[in-house]
Amino acid sequence: MGRSQSIRTAIIGAGPRGTSVLERLLAHSAAQPGSRPLHIDVIDPYPAGPGHVWRPDQSRLYLMNTQAFYPTLIPEDPRLAPPLAGTTFDRWRARQQRDPLPSLTADERSELAALTSKDFPSRALYGRYLRCALEELTANLPDGVSIRFHETSARSVRPAGNGTFDVGLADGGSLPADSVVLALGHIPSRLSPEQRDLQSSARQLGLRYLPPAIPADVDWSELPAGEPILVRGMGLNFFDAVGQLTEGRGGKFIDAGNRLEYEPSGQEPLIIAASRRGTPYRAKAALDGYYPLSVKLRFLTEAALERFAAAGIRPGFDHDLWPLLHRDALWAHYSTLVRSQPVAVPDRSEFLAALDDALRPHAHSSANWEQAVQGVIALHVDPRHRLDLLGLASPLAGRSFASRAELDAAVVDYLLDDARRSALGEQDPVKMAIGALHHGRAVLKTAVADGGITDESWVAGLRGWFESFVEGLASGPPALRSEQLAALARAGVVSFVGPDPRFGVDRGTGMFTARSPWVKGPPVQAKTMLEALAPANRVSANASPLLEQLLADGLVRPRLMMTAEGAPVQATGLDVTPHPYRPVAASGSVTRNLYVLGLQLSAAQWGTAIAAEAIQPGRPAYRSGQRTLRDADEIAQAILGH
Repeated sequence: MGRSQSIRTAIIGAGPRGTSVLERLLAHSAAQPGSRPLHIDVIDPYPAGPGHVWRPDQSRLYLMNTQAFYPTLIPEDPRLAPPLAGTTFDRWRARQQRDPLPSLTADERSELAALTSKDFPSRALYGRYLRCALEELTANLPDGVSIRFHETSARSVRPAGNGTFDVGLADGGSLPADSVVLALGHIPSRLSPEQRDLQSSARQLGLRYLPPAIPADVDWSELPAGEPILVRGMGLNFFDAVGQLTEGRGGKFIDAGNRLEYEPSGQEPLIIAASRRGTPYRAKAALDGYYPLSVKLRFLTEAALERFAAAGIRPGFDHDLWPLLHRDALWAHYSTLVRSQPVAVPDRSEFLAALDDALRPHAHSSANWEQAVQGVIALHVDPRHRLDLLGLASPLAGRSFASRAELDAAVVDYLLDDARRSALGEQDPVKMAIGALHHGRAVLKTAVADGGITDESWVAGLRGWFESFVEGLASGPPALRSEQLAALARAGVVSFVGPDPRFGVDRGTGMFTARSPWVKGPPVQAKTMLEALAPANRVSANASPLLEQLLADGLVRPRLMMTAEGAPVQATGLDVTPHPYRPVAASGSVTRNLYVLGLQLSAAQWGTAIAAEAIQPGRPAYRSGQRTLRDADEIAQAILGH
């Protein structure tokens, strides 16, 4: 097939990232009138705009992990081509409250009526926003642009000569394309060997095993009432599962004055929760913005990144970047302590001056700065007010329990203390230390993108320990979820296994089992086991027919990284060139006119966001905040030849 007079591009994946590429193609086409005609094929079996994850028809109990002021599909960068239509989610929310669209459902109107800028919207409502944004865009097509939506899956992408492609569809058809964008989002994944063993044992013994899945895809009615259910994982998917099995079955939370109580419906199972830490993620602090305003990074700054670059240093995570962020977290904690609890540090001016001096990188080598800081803290701060930063992620570490009842009581205490701290917001030292990590994560996304740190540092440091550490502290649910979980534990609906759980199958009793080495007593047993985890985001373990074809044909390959010992390890994402992201083929050549955006960039970008960050006036704005939208913009320009 020869190159046509018009430009034909195929976007595979119609969720937020695919829609971002579509939005940028329209913006640039409008900004350059008289360009070659453009035809866009958008391919996804799920509704265009929301895609798979954000479907508007899903349960309203599934909440976003960010407040209404945070997300946007539409860029706000004045350096980019101006958008044709659409706005941020928060402005859309306010507009619907003033002048609701006739197409809004009763449930959508009801949620919008009570939703403030600082509330956590349902994923269903965000999906409605995405759908509305797409409808506004397609109602404002520039001259010479046509779009066709294909509600099916792409099964293959193969070269068709002269730099073009043939896109094979699941319905048997095919599409010619000059360029293809892979915006695949969450894709099916093969199970790990352990998960396959559990699934196989379940089939043999007549047990019920639910593998990792997007929560909205799970048939929760399969899980029986009144029976124990073993749940592995206490991250965000865990709270989704708990919501469906409690409120989703008619249970009610009641405000009993100083705490929540849970009134069961009688349809709940007994949820037995297990995770490596033994506790859920910490809850988000109550803030007016995405980042705490009282916390300002002093060490891990974008200026520090520029100094590394100017000195020709490719920083390592553990040696160069983490010590700076560690300093910022310590300063955030102790400066907040002095501000919010003056009696905790009687000689606070002297203490802050000494701490500031001890923290300064120029004054100490990386080998002894922590010792100097600890000396200052020991001299001025009572032990009960000192920060154990790494210990925040493992609140049960160093403890053992005589029974699971004792463990449950300890987890409830942790949940309520964490919710109390969240309510204090910028007045709580612990939450502000976590706030510094949250600020720092935004800077790290810029620092490590496109090979910004060494491979061995990425493997051993960033992904090796820091990612799970910071996720458990800074990516948690609204504090209400912690209070609700405590109420469910008090009501006997939820109990816990304990840290470092070991899972298995007892073939004698025909049951799944789990036990913690730190909790006395027999293992817990259940006929049902639920993996409260998202499918693994590893391109080498994918179960997507399209991605498997691309790998088999050598058009793409996983990224290999080298450990400190010189051993190659396969990274989670595709091997790509720096932005705009084109995949590297198995031969090492670059696959021209093929682009990647989103989760499959996890070996080139770290912490890929679920959405771009809307700009809040007067609030910190980091370069990583709208990175996904800038990436989409660069891809659009490359497709159009700009």
